[in-house]
Amino acid sequence: MYSRPVDEPFRARFQRAPDATGCAPGRVYLIGEHTDYNGGAVLPTVIPQRTTVEIGRRSDRRIVVHTSLQDAEASWTLGTEARRHDCFDYVRGCTWALGDAGFDVPGCDVAIGSTVPAGAGLSSSAALEVALLRALRDLAGLPLDDVALARLAHRAESEFVGARVGLMDQMAVSLGDEATALHLDTSTLAWGRVPLPRRAEIAIVDSGVRHALVSDGYNARRAECERAAALLDTDRLCALGLDAMPRIAALPPPLDRRARHVVTEHARVAEAVRALRTDDVESLGQLFLASHASQRDDYAVSVPEVDTLVELAWAEPAVYGARLTGGGFGGAVVMLVEPGQAADVTSRVAARYRSATGRTPAVVVPATS
Repeated sequence: MYSRPVDEPFRARFQRAPDATGCAPGRVYLIGEHTDYNGGAVLPTVIPQRTTVEIGRRSDRRIVVHTSLQDAEASWTLGTEARRHDCFDYVRGCTWALGDAGFDVPGCDVAIGSTVPAGAGLSSSAALEVALLRALRDLAGLPLDDVALARLAHRAESEFVGARVGLMDQMAVSLGDEATALHLDTSTLAWGRVPLPRRAEIAIVDSGVRHALVSDGYNARRAECERAAALLDTDRLCALGLDAMPRIAALPPPLDRRARHVVTEHARVAEAVRALRTDDVESLGQLFLASHASQRDDYAVSVPEVDTLVELAWAEPAVYGARLTGGGFGGAVVMLVEPGQAADVTSRVAARYRSATGRTPAVVVPATS
């Protein structure tokens, strides 16, 4: 799925056609922020933008990677991967994860191209990891289904790169499609598809504030959740229901607020699934509102620019709901908009946001040429 015979970037750099190509989309959370690494449910869908990775077999054990995004290149020998804190760590992480899992892959020349915005909270890293692993799976005939592939991609990002993300991004990118949302229970990896709303369309605007998941803020939130879970005598916060709110309120700050966000967000995912199944876009919009407020006030992962973007979106009569999507600390806003109105709404919101903040936003969905 999502593979396409694109060989121009590879041919331009390596002067030959690739032997295999992998492609993977970015993703957007409809709802379910920071529940994945707390053992809860998430509800993502994919976006039109894609990352494409082309590879060609080498006669030695070297990996040579060229990215057209930064016009940069790196190389290493398989089995010697070391984190360098650059964009190639995601590729190093994938070859490390394959080797650590006992898979034998050949040396390769690799060319990367992408239209997924980096740093916008739309899983540009997971798209790269899954696209690369798909290409390597095809080239080496690796016995990996899409879930196993997602697990390897997750190991690359969480263990090698050092971003303590949950598994949701890689699962969404590996399993998602454009017609449905993926309802995933991250504690069991049970998943199903839920139709996207008929009475609304999804729109996404990037705030222009870059985020980095390998950051003190993101990893600190995860550590706070672990401390809260220990004090509440549970191995995962999402095992608790809303009836645990009195116990959560008794936690020391800010653990009380962090746990409150996680548990209420997990409950909002279930409500959002019911709203999608009945095409109740009004209720879904209110869930967007509650989710953003919770991220802003309880989880403290929003920033003033993103809050401004959300407020401008909510001021539009055709918008049912808007919220921060992704890991936070910048990134993009997802909106639920009346059918046929997304292009006009996002254009107005982007212009007003630029005037209010001085930042340059980007309309990601609906995609423009």
